[in-house]
This record gives sequence, C-alpha cells and structure tokens, in this order.
Amino acid sequence: MNGESNGQEGSIKEPGTGKRPIVIVLAEDDDDDYLLTVKALRKSYVLNHLHRVRDGEELMEYLLRQGVYADPARSPRPGVILLDLNMPRKDGREALLEIRAKPELSHIPVVVLTTSKAEEDVLRSYRCGANSYIKKPVEFAEFVEVVRAMGRYWFEIVELPEGRLS
Repeated sequence: MNGESNGQEGSIKEPGTGKRPIVIVLAEDDDDDYLLTVKALRKSYVLNHLHRVRDGEELMEYLLRQGVYADPARSPRPGVILLDLNMPRKDGREALLEIRAKPELSHIPVVVLTTSKAEEDVLRSYRCGANSYIKKPVEFAEFVEVVRAMGRYWFEIVELPEGRLS
C-alpha cells in the first residue's frame, strides 16, 4: 500500500494459500479511517488487491470506467466494495442506489463499513441493496477481528463471480 490516492493501492496476500486474490474497492474519504482499514486488512491477512476511491462520484467513475478509470487495467471489476456512507460529492447511499440500478454492476457485493450505528442508516442501507452493514469498532484490535471475520466470510466462504459479467 503506497498511500497514494490514484486508485490502485496494492495488494495484500495471505502467505502460502495459493488463493485467487479478490479485488476490493474501498470507498473512504477519511485518510485516517483509510489507513486504519489498510492496517486491519494487513494484520488480518485478507487476500486482495485494494483500490481506493474517495467519494461516491469517484466510485461510480471507477465502476463505469470513466475519466481516469477508462482503462480496464486501472479499474478491474471488484469482487466486493467496502463503502463508507458519509462522503463528499455523492454519499455512499446514493452510490449504492446507482450500483443496484445498473445491471452491469448490480451483482457486486457491497459491504457498508462505517462509523454510523444509527438504526436509520442500517435500515436504509439494506433497503438500498447493501449485502452487509458493519459498524467499525472504536478499538483497533476489535476492528482487526471484524475485518478478519469479514474477510473469511467474503473471501473464503462465499463464492464470488469472477468479475467478467460486465
């Protein structure tokens, strides 16, 4: 992870597993939350290639391969999207509705990963089509355990499409 905001952030691989890396798109505007998430992904050995976008507009540009993401090599289809709700320009809820409305994107699992524990946010996220809603724990050790469990579920247990559906 190089900390740059140019989309492709690098990969984290679990040693000796031989498992196919999964592309994760992390939609997160807050640099501190981003760095904590990256640190938790590393510490929990979640197998992936991570691409960061900073808001809902950039997420949609990435997914629709527009602008700086027009080259498919720069915007590989994600196996899962980790989505913050409260972002500038276009928030996570609006982006989630757009994703679910587009047939070429609607199959991509979206996990809301946020600091909000408001019941309204939970309910609205599921109504908009979220596959999971995860409240980020305050303590880093707890966050690592949450990320480890999320990784085990989404990348070891669940069968995800290869990303060639679009």
